[in-house]
Amino acid sequence: MKLLRLFFVIALLALPAGQTAAQSLGQVVSPVLTIDREALFTRTEFGQRVSQDLETESDALSEETRKIEQALEEEERSLTAKRATMSPEEFRALADAFDEKVVALRTDRDAAQQNFVQRYEDAQRSFYNRIGPILGRVMQDRNAVVILDKRNVLLSVNAIDVTDAVIARIDAELGDGTEGPAGSADGSGSDTTDSGQ
Repeated sequence: MKLLRLFFVIALLALPAGQTAAQSLGQVVSPVLTIDREALFTRTEFGQRVSQDLETESDALSEETRKIEQALEEEERSLTAKRATMSPEEFRALADAFDEKVVALRTDRDAAQQNFVQRYEDAQRSFYNRIGPILGRVMQDRNAVVILDKRNVLLSVNAIDVTDAVIARIDAELGDGTEGPAGSADGSGSDTTDSGQ
């Protein structure tokens, strides 16, 4: 409790005179705000739409891989069945060709998976760039100087957590992210120097 009171005293001393009056309007004024960064991606319409798109792509990739594996298993069984009717040299040539095919397909699948992971990371990065200006405006509206990810904060009071308010503003301003104001795609226009990405 002593640590909590000390935090409040430090926060209040850091405020310019008159700003504490905003507390009477139901909004705690603090130079430090926190958000649940992951919740911004999982609970906003924008983040959910991106997640759904990525999940659909991931399912399609998995299904394609499953079909390729099935086809290879069938080809391997067929090759094994032919072995008794072939000379060792003929069988070895077919087996080597099959092995090369398997290696090529595995390489292709690995590349496809890596490409998907890169697109996932790019989609998240684009999301956080798009919401950067909104975070900046929330910070200005509340006279804060920094917004921290809750996961990096050891102890805080719930009153400085603006996650729900930010989610509401993202939904109101960006919807599912398929349309947005000019310049928003790359986060231009933000007053923040870093959206945490």
